[in-house]
Amino acid sequence: IIGAFGTVDVDDVLSVLDVALERPDCDAGRVGVMGGSYGGFMTSWLSAHHGDRFRAAWSERAVNAWDSFTGTSDIGYWFTDAYLGQDPGAHTKMSPLTYADRIRIPFAIVHSEQDWRCPIEQAQRMFVALRRGGTEAELLIFPGEGHELTRSGQPRHRGQRLDAVLEWWGRHLPVSADDATKSDQDSSV
Repeated sequence: IIGAFGTVDVDDVLSVLDVALERPDCDAGRVGVMGGSYGGFMTSWLSAHHGDRFRAAWSERAVNAWDSFTGTSDIGYWFTDAYLGQDPGAHTKMSPLTYADRIRIPFAIVHSEQDWRCPIEQAQRMFVALRRGGTEAELLIFPGEGHELTRSGQPRHRGQRLDAVLEWWGRHLPVSADDATKSDQDSSV
């Protein structure tokens, strides 16, 4: 994916989704996209370029703008050039923030206040761009946490995050009584 963020990686993700949706128990009308870190980047990118495939998005600790990531991330200033090349125009082209005006699905942005890998401004800039564009967007920030919230954050914050995830998807991909009954019947077979 070096120099090709948002291309071959997208092809891989959408190919897996297409295969999954061939199953009779999967509903193309009830698909959400969710990811953290590089998966957060992919969530933002997919929402901008393939938002018609998803009902809603949940993006955590994402890189959304390579211009400000370079020099502010603890990973080192060399990272962007190593993975995207040295052309600032390419950095802009491969930044989800550039395409925020294309995102029309409900979009949750989750970030940690002390994330030095993907600094919090990555979340703030995306949130502002989405809200300015009229997209339904929510921003959830965890104080005192870093990039590893889901793995090594304070237990109460991990619990709050999980509750928020379940609430978000309950709102945007609700399970109907018919779906629950069908699921119960399928599991008893």
